Amino acid sequence: MQTLHRARDRLVGERTALINQLRAVLLERGITVGQGRRELQHHLAGMNAEGTLSRRMFILIEDMRAQWCELDRRIAELDKGLAGWARNEEAARRLMTIPGIGVLNATALIAAIGRGESFARGRDLAAWLGLVPRQLTTGGKPRLVGISKRGNKYLRKLLIHGARAALPTLLESPTSLGAWLRGLLARMHKNAAVVALANKLARMAWAVIRQGKTFNIAGSALA
Repeated sequence: MQTLHRARDRLVGERTALINQLRAVLLERGITVGQGRRELQHHLAGMNAEGTLSRRMFILIEDMRAQWCELDRRIAELDKGLAGWARNEEAARRLMTIPGIGVLNATALIAAIGRGESFARGRDLAAWLGLVPRQLTTGGKPRLVGISKRGNKYLRKLLIHGARAALPTLLESPTSLGAWLRGLLARMHKNAAVVALANKLARMAWAVIRQGKTFNIAGSALA
């Protein structure tokens, strides 16, 4: 499972590099495209050889588009395999009851920590993922700064992406978790709130795995 995730992450990195190169090629020729993969795909689909690009450049961009499509296909195949495994794994199904935890997060967490016996509590898992604040002491006064960013970089990235995706829905929910997030956003930047939510997701994931129960969003607790 970890090997599948590493293979997928490599393909995603290749796709991102290819997309950035496509944007740079277009920008060098005075063509600006809006943010997002879909915006770029839509723009490229409408291009033709009679436009502002030379015939040779148009052929090059078409070749890069073909590479992009092939990477999409290979990533989708890996996603299909991960989703199939998650459907047949009880622990993965329980993890996916947590907001912001999908197939990628669930399978990666189980592959990395198993049943979570290596961690005495959820905070230990969050610390291992580098999602806890660093502490600096100056003049005898401790001060919390950014997260440590130690440990499993890949899992930390997935949890932060999951937290960012779940944040809008959770903010609107009449739950204790939603109230906690609204309080966070009232006193800190949105990105800091996303990381704090990722920290909480890691703790919830540990509790779900260790207790063998599902997550109850209505009460923001384990059921």
